[in-house]
Amino acid sequence: MRKRWKILPFDPDQVKQLESEAKIPTVVAQLLLNRGIDNGDQISKFLENKLSGLRPPEELPGIPEASALIYQAVKAGKKILIYGDYDADGMTASSILYRCLSLLHANVAYFAPNRMSDGYGLNADQIRRHHERGFELIISVDCGIANADEIDVAKELGMQVVVTDHHEFAERLPDADVIVHPRLPGTTYPFGGLCGAAVALKLAWALCQLDSEATRVKPAHRDFLMMAVGIAAIGTVADVVPLQDENRILVTHGLRCLKDQPPLGLSALMKLTGLTSKRQFDAQDIGFNIGPRLNAAGRLGQAPLGVELLVTEDPQRAQELADYLDNLNNDRKKIERSINLAAVKQIKEKYDEENDPAFVLAGHGWNAGVIGVVSGRLAEKYGRPVILIALDQLGVKPGIGSARNGGIGNLHETLQHCTEHLIKHGGHAAAAGLTMEESKVDAFRSAFCEYIEESITDEDRIVEIVIDAEAVLSQLTTQTIVQMQQLGPFGEANPAPVLCASNVDIVPGSAKRMGGGERHLSVKVSQYGKTLRAVAFGQGDWAEELDQVQGQIDVVFKPVINEFRGQRNVELHLEDWRPVGESA
Repeated sequence: MRKRWKILPFDPDQVKQLESEAKIPTVVAQLLLNRGIDNGDQISKFLENKLSGLRPPEELPGIPEASALIYQAVKAGKKILIYGDYDADGMTASSILYRCLSLLHANVAYFAPNRMSDGYGLNADQIRRHHERGFELIISVDCGIANADEIDVAKELGMQVVVTDHHEFAERLPDADVIVHPRLPGTTYPFGGLCGAAVALKLAWALCQLDSEATRVKPAHRDFLMMAVGIAAIGTVADVVPLQDENRILVTHGLRCLKDQPPLGLSALMKLTGLTSKRQFDAQDIGFNIGPRLNAAGRLGQAPLGVELLVTEDPQRAQELADYLDNLNNDRKKIERSINLAAVKQIKEKYDEENDPAFVLAGHGWNAGVIGVVSGRLAEKYGRPVILIALDQLGVKPGIGSARNGGIGNLHETLQHCTEHLIKHGGHAAAAGLTMEESKVDAFRSAFCEYIEESITDEDRIVEIVIDAEAVLSQLTTQTIVQMQQLGPFGEANPAPVLCASNVDIVPGSAKRMGGGERHLSVKVSQYGKTLRAVAFGQGDWAEELDQVQGQIDVVFKPVINEFRGQRNVELHLEDWRPVGESA
């Protein structure tokens, strides 16, 4: 797969001026300028990232009306149901609101749907079941905005409904009593990128103010809200919303809250993953340790246990749940590896790996909850659209598919041209889901690949790596990397710095496979007498290729600080490499 390296342009005079004004290394000055920060005042504001920068809850559309309705229901002793989603954002949103209403002594319960049997969003049968159990008010979290028909069912049953969501709108808005949404039509909230947990946090904040009868909440409410900021940070990172504006504030302070005052269940989970030994947390700790364990519960039909982990006050139960979710995550990894092996085998047997425009792969018994992860990994590896379809073992139910585009082509547009072969589909340009009859798989595969072939050019097939700046390895001191990390937390829309270095030597014999299944790479690189360790995740095959290189290479990497047994060393996370003089 060809990759083009694009180094962002810079003004040397502007870099030198900012370097002098802020007393920072050249490479850090370039990173700030790339983010539109060009003076000392902007640097201070960006780095301070104060919690007071969060907008008051009443500014979020629907919050004043929703908080008043819910608070009245609490005081009236109505039976309240929090209806969440089965992913990490839905679980964290549910736990925040459940903790808040419990603090207010509400008659409240939560429901986390089963991905396989209940499907995404509000389910009409579940609404009926909960109505029969006496629930009078439903509060949806991280779902509901596209469930107009299901909410009609609730209203016909005489239930009140408050929708809190952040997803895209359907053709008509639901006829709920109140809708809380940062992008609600007809409103002008200045930041539309909040996740479900952040919306739930704003609602909880407003409820605490009502209960305190003041903007400044009671001490117990304040302690809860600080814990909730940590929980909301998990949803924000796990849901891959942009880490800008309020989201960057939430994650910055949420990481500290998780370190200082995590809920019991999270504390137990963090001990299992080794996070408690770290000096401080970063967004990657959520993205690679906490988020996947919560999502594993949702993917394997155990979402209620994820919410319970976040709300339990029983130390023994917290430990049991943490152990179970950790084991569930290991099961999820094994299932993913099994599907990945089967999918790669299909690619090798049925496709031209170099030239075919897309891969549509299907297997009986594949777990529909994890195929999205595998399709994303393969799409990234091969640099083209990949669809995995989980076919029913008995051939009775329709197949469920998950698509990722690998940075090439528009999945939504392509699936629109293949609707004759599908029962239904949804999603956007980069990711989509679909259902189809097994008998239509071959015809769909032909139609899908044909449309991708016609709609993309050779130029589209070249994946571009955007590089912040060029550096020499000797510039990458621990102090410099610490300064770079202050630009975080890194994630969607605020990516970790990507640098490149030229004319680098491979330390002979250092390129080795490592990790489970030898899937990863470890290698030592040297430049002008400075030697650093580099690792590349999922790129174990590079070990043999690097061993064959004659001469120097150029490298693209993310610089990090690796903490191990009390030692802190600069390490490179290798993104790409090529022999000197070679280009895309």
